[in-house]
Amino acid sequence: MSVEKTTNYGTINVSEEAIASLAGSLITECYGVVGMASKQVLRDGWTELLKKENYSRGVVVRRGEEGLEIDLYIIVSFGVRISEVVQEAQKKVKYVLEKSLNMPVAAVNVFVQSVRAVQ
Repeated sequence: MSVEKTTNYGTINVSEEAIASLAGSLITECYGVVGMASKQVLRDGWTELLKKENYSRGVVVRRGEEGLEIDLYIIVSFGVRISEVVQEAQKKVKYVLEKSLNMPVAAVNVFVQSVRAVQ
């Protein structure tokens, strides 16, 4: 799946992986977010902290009837209010993706996979 936009000069295609990478880099910049986690928790319950080149493994992009639906899997910092971190992250990802892609974002679902103490 890709996002297509037609202009006077031709067609622009943005791949699902590019959208996932953008969303992953946006959410890791948010206060209280340690990093991205894989959408599949490992066998013994440990979560894997993803590196920048693997952000797409922690993001699911779907096209819904009202726009894009983004699922993000994150690890948050210990001692922060999780609900506030998630709410601000949702606002930021939704705003930047809508402005960048010029397409509505119907939902940004954030799943907290783990809480870690940052040293």
